[in-house]
Amino acid sequence: MSLDEALAGKEVPDEIKRTLALVNVLYLSFKKEICEGQLVVHAKVAAEVQQLFKALLEMRFQIAQVVPIVAYGWDDAVSMAANNTSAFNYRVIHGTDRLSNHSYGLALDINPALNPYTQYDGEVVPPGARYDAQKPGTITEEIASLFKSHDWEWGGDWPRKDWQHFQKSISLFLPHTPRGEMRF
Repeated sequence: MSLDEALAGKEVPDEIKRTLALVNVLYLSFKKEICEGQLVVHAKVAAEVQQLFKALLEMRFQIAQVVPIVAYGWDDAVSMAANNTSAFNYRVIHGTDRLSNHSYGLALDINPALNPYTQYDGEVVPPGARYDAQKPGTITEEIASLFKSHDWEWGGDWPRKDWQHFQKSISLFLPHTPRGEMRF
């Protein structure tokens, strides 16, 4: 898949599109096969994301699949239910009107069916998901430490758990105007 194909069907501001890159990553599947997947990420973290997935592979951390969310019609709920690991999705944070770090290619959701998210209303998504640190593919402190060593924040550390989620601070990647406003 090309970057244009990975972004098809979603209105994304040009200033964001210009910052994105499609990266190929290798991962260990639940069948214990080495597979190749693709992620759309901010170009400035592309090489780092590849290094992180290489480290996950060396740690024999299992991942169900890694497919750009366009394959799920840009529907986060459908992608999570399929246990799809993804990055870019131009959308707001659930329950808010603020753009998610996913909208900038600065967030990753890994094995969401094993690493669920608790919404503001207390609902756990995807439906039926349950965090169990003993199951393969579940993000534990060892995996989280890998990402934290590269300055990624883990949603598993938040009071309202988002076990699947890692993000980089947007402010590290957006230049500021002389008056301090962020711009692309």
